[in-house]
Amino acid sequence: MRRRKFITLLGSAAVGWPLAARAQQRAMPTVGLVNAGSPESAAYRTSAFRQGLNETGHVEGRNVAIEYHWAEGHNDRMREIMANLVRRRVAVIATPGDTSAALAAKAATATIPIVFGVGLDPVRLGLVASLARPGGNATGVNFLTAELAAKRLGLLREMVPQAGRVAALLNPTNAANAEATLRELQTASRAMGLQIHVLNAGSRAEIDGAFATLAREKVEALFVSGDGFFGSRRVQLAMLAVRYLVPAIYSLRDYAEAGGLMSYGTPFPEVYRQTGVYTGNILNGAKPADLPVLQPTKFDLVINTSAASLLGLEIPPTLLARADEVIE
Repeated sequence: MRRRKFITLLGSAAVGWPLAARAQQRAMPTVGLVNAGSPESAAYRTSAFRQGLNETGHVEGRNVAIEYHWAEGHNDRMREIMANLVRRRVAVIATPGDTSAALAAKAATATIPIVFGVGLDPVRLGLVASLARPGGNATGVNFLTAELAAKRLGLLREMVPQAGRVAALLNPTNAANAEATLRELQTASRAMGLQIHVLNAGSRAEIDGAFATLAREKVEALFVSGDGFFGSRRVQLAMLAVRYLVPAIYSLRDYAEAGGLMSYGTPFPEVYRQTGVYTGNILNGAKPADLPVLQPTKFDLVINTSAASLLGLEIPPTLLARADEVIE
């Protein structure tokens, strides 16, 4: 009503108002937020991203626009998504939780700022020159997915000490992550005297098929690789683990909350919040080259006791005592 009254009072000057409003709207910077999963799987994380933006003075719809892009497990769509964002010259491309999205963004542009969240070493990936001085158009958070693989495997063995064969579920469409995780697992499994049976899945149907194979091979425990697509299928994974009575460990709390047995890894909302802060800093004039890549110092062990009961497991008291959170 106030705007309508204002236009009425101005009379002939009101003709120019819609044009000015549209120009202001076009001037609002746009952030392209790209995720490998689905909107449902990342709702609370995107809220954390917006919180980070807010901390730097940026509010969605007021002085910044956010375009959300979801690959829904189809990593082959990343190139098209990034090409579209580059064509439209967005102010920042944010890829808070997926290595494949960060690599696609880096391949698409050497000028538009990129704020990533990746589980692998960003130097080895070619995203930055160094952690302290990224030196290019990209920076962000390294949440150490592959590096924690040995720790997760050790925790799984504590939960199921009798297991001799462990399946590793990997997503071949997220090749860099799958290869790095497998390397870490193979090294750790030799030290623990475990056999690793690799299962690949890049679609919902292939996940079903992987569990059928797991049952035929009589694998005794399951390691699920940290992956955006798997995160979007966490309910399916948790239900299949119970159906096939296989103890499994995951990378994020989301899985344990969805009915999975246990998880160990970086608290992901903090990764998204920090990428939001860095995105806001860049909108305020900071250069990615000068913002050091951040690494977490806190990792959470979450155990779901109801899942353990359904699997017929007795949780070792020493493991339960070390849990940061117990879901009943």
